[in-house]
Amino acid sequence: MGNEKPTVTYHLPGRTALVTGAAGAIGAGVCRGLLAAGCRTAVTDLAGPRLDSLVEELSATFGDLVLGVPLDVTDPESVRAGIDRVVSTGGALDIAVINAGVAHVATLKELDLESFRRLERINVEGTLLLLSELARHFETQGSGGDIVLVSTKNVFSPGAGFGAYSATKAAAHQLARIASLELAPLGVRVNMVAPDAVFGEGSRKSGLWQEVGPGRMKARNLDEAGLEEYYRNRNLLKAKVTATHVANAVLFFASRQTPTTGATLPVDGGLPDATPR
Repeated sequence: MGNEKPTVTYHLPGRTALVTGAAGAIGAGVCRGLLAAGCRTAVTDLAGPRLDSLVEELSATFGDLVLGVPLDVTDPESVRAGIDRVVSTGGALDIAVINAGVAHVATLKELDLESFRRLERINVEGTLLLLSELARHFETQGSGGDIVLVSTKNVFSPGAGFGAYSATKAAAHQLARIASLELAPLGVRVNMVAPDAVFGEGSRKSGLWQEVGPGRMKARNLDEAGLEEYYRNRNLLKAKVTATHVANAVLFFASRQTPTTGATLPVDGGLPDATPR
């Protein structure tokens, strides 16, 4: 189900978006959804072949709507320069999708501090740096905007062995909720999307699941296909969650069809334990 167009039609012509962690499966799917809606999109990630290949792939379909921007969410200067570049080339930045994130599998007994701090730097500090710089940007721009955090079902239903990931993503989620309170006077809406596992987008594999998948497969004595089947069968709808589903949720918030901020939209096929409370 990769590379398909969003299943709901949204129209965002004349708007400009920035997506972090774009070179992964979810990020690429979100970029594709925004571009299909006519939104000029800054495709950002660490500099390298994964980003370059995605920009080339998207540009072949969407042309000048695509802007490739190397960006390291852990580096304040990189975050500031990336946002400045988007604004200087497009005149505005209306939508930001905070998607960059990493995972690590280890029990609390086995979890080493350096591995935890790596997730803290990217998942928490990266979110904080972006929210802080975006707050300054939207205050200066003065025309409102939308921020969508790609969160996770683990915020509401953490898994054993996923302590570092669940804790750091929960911190990022809480920062986004606070941003919804602080930025509302500026006309900026901040919402969260909480997906379950997304393994890929077309031929583009999820970097997160390439890292943690082998451990999950070993723990459950499954191959890759079996692991995907496991995640599909555990939700109420028996649905395979795709990057396009996540993109549709992002587009819903970005389209401003309802007066919504501070909300979380699960994209998980129905996981009762992960229902936001």
